[in-house]
Amino acid sequence: MGKEISNRLGKIDISEEVIAIIAGAAAVECYGLVGMSSRKITDGFAEILGRENLDRGVVVSIQDDRVFIDLYIIVGYGVRISEVAANVMERVRYTTENLTGLNVSEVNVNVQGVRVLD
Repeated sequence: MGKEISNRLGKIDISEEVIAIIAGAAAVECYGLVGMSSRKITDGFAEILGRENLDRGVVVSIQDDRVFIDLYIIVGYGVRISEVAANVMERVRYTTENLTGLNVSEVNVNVQGVRVLD
């Protein structure tokens, strides 16, 4: 559905897909995050998605003037998961609010796996 913002010059319609791409791009910049994971884990494994699929690891829902973002990530082995998740939450909220002007109410991080870095 997206979010429509109106001002004296006209209106801006920001789709949920755009917000998902912004959130995904902000998340992959965080230290300790190996990649985004698919939202649908059917066979018990997480498929790491490349940069061109940033929105697949993100679910965005908009209710009234509030934006809710769910991220599905894979972290690197040996990093503190809680620190990586907190960093991802903070960066995604900050970046999304700055680029869109929308109020992000929640950023939920779902760690789908841990990967040993080569």
